[in-house]
This record gives sequence, C-alpha cells and structure tokens, in this order.
Amino acid sequence: MQKKATSKWVYLLVLSLIWGTSFILIKKALIGLNAYQLGALRTLITGLFLFAAGYKKIRFIKKEQWKWIALSGFVGSFIPAFFFAIAETEIDSAVVSVLNSLVPLNTVLLGAAVFKIASTTRQVIGVVIGFIGTSILILEGADLNPNQNYWYAGFVIASTVMYAINVNVIKRYLQDVKPLAIAVGNYVVIFIPALIVLFLTEFFTTENFNNPDVAKSIGYVTILAFFGTALAKVLFNTLVQISTPVFASSVTYIMPIVALIWGLLDGESFSWTQGLGTLVILFGVYLANRKAKKIRSV
Repeated sequence: MQKKATSKWVYLLVLSLIWGTSFILIKKALIGLNAYQLGALRTLITGLFLFAAGYKKIRFIKKEQWKWIALSGFVGSFIPAFFFAIAETEIDSAVVSVLNSLVPLNTVLLGAAVFKIASTTRQVIGVVIGFIGTSILILEGADLNPNQNYWYAGFVIASTVMYAINVNVIKRYLQDVKPLAIAVGNYVVIFIPALIVLFLTEFFTTENFNNPDVAKSIGYVTILAFFGTALAKVLFNTLVQISTPVFASSVTYIMPIVALIWGLLDGESFSWTQGLGTLVILFGVYLANRKAKKIRSV
C-alpha cells in the first residue's frame, strides 16, 4: 500500500514536468506551423509512436469498450491538441498552463454530477483553494500582459471540461483496460481524422517545406508528441487507475509552476504575486489529496 502511495506521487511529479514543458514546445512549434497543422501533426506523430510501442495491446479492448475509447480519444487528445495550439496564438504559454488548472475543479463537478463518483470534503476544499490560486495567477497575468486576447482563454477552458470528462470516463468505464491499450485505442480512432485535417491545411506544399522554420517546428512537435503526449498519456492513464480522478487531475496544479519557469526563461513576464498564487495552488494539491475518513457525494 505504501509503495502504491509513493508511486502515484512519482507519476504526478513526472507528468507535471513533462506537461509543464509542453506549453513552451507548442509556442516554439507555432513559429513555423499554424495551429491546425500543429494539432494534426502532434496527433499523427503520437499515433505512430504508440502504434510502434503497443499495437498488439488493442486486442485486449472489448467490443463494448470501443465507444468509451473513442470518446476518450476525441475529448482527451484530439480536440484539445488543436484548442491549446489555437489559444497559444494569442496567450502566453505560461498563462495557458495556468488556465489548464481548471481541470481538477471540472473533474470533481462532472464526477459528482454525471459519473456519480464521490469526492471527499477535503478534495472539494482543496480544489477550491487551488482554483483561488489559479485565479490569482490569471488576474496577475492579465495585468502583466494587457495586449493579449483573453477571449482565446475559452479554448483552454473548453479543453479543461473535455479533460475532466476523459478522466471520469477512464475511471468509470475503462478501469480494467491497460493504460497503453487505452492510449493506442484512442489514436486508432483519431489518426485518420487528424490526417484529413493535415491535408486540408495545405501542409504538403513546396512553399511550406521551403520555409526554414517548418523543419525546426516539426522537431519541436516530435518532442512534444513523444514526451508530452505518447509517453505522458500512458503515464496519466496509469495514474488515474492507481489513484483517484481528482488526484490524477491535480497534475494541472503543478504544471503551471514548470511552465512559468520556462516562460520566464523565454522572456515572458513573472511577478511575486504569481509566486504567491503557486504557493496557494500547492496547498490546494496537498489538501485535496490528504486522506479523509468521511466521504460524501457532492
């Protein structure tokens, strides 16, 4: 039991480092690609990595589970890959990662309202505190970057709702499916749609490939696809199964800290108020994942 408790924290920290770095990789990839090309390439390259690593695993997916695999693929990978890229065309990478911290709040709300998954009182309080910390970061970010179009935050917020749906689907309907099988199954479903989108973006043109920034951007997308999507997706599916939906989604509380550091190194703004927000977030993570004796449905 102690080993399992330790393992979930290791998974959480590793995922935080990987996904926290993903936002700066998206920003760099957008230099030579548009948001739709980036989202499509990210999906396709990730799919190739996953197929090579675990194509045999899909035989373990039962026929009746494929509808949940498909839903998980679209809301947990396909649509967010495009939405996050679109958001970062207008908003700093660190701010996007902060907005992503809405996932745990949506996980608790959707888990209780739709999937009937109970949450502890401490989890609810911890999520609220984490959300307060996130709000501090968002408000301060808006002050530091008044020229950014915060309407594009809607793409991130919509993605957080989809991520929350995905977490609850995995926990409720795919608990007995191996994490790698879930990931491979997801990309079996979304691979062709991504290929169609890439063709529609006029990616395969001589003019596009003559752009020196394109090759460099494809390199960033490849790194993003392997670490930030393929590997991270398997790790995340494992984390959901060995912990709780709220614990797993708490990775989005730590990710902004990593993303803010990368943003600072890349010339993005950072203030002491944002530092305070990160401390509030960490306290929320601790409280949300502290064991409670009494469980209630919210």
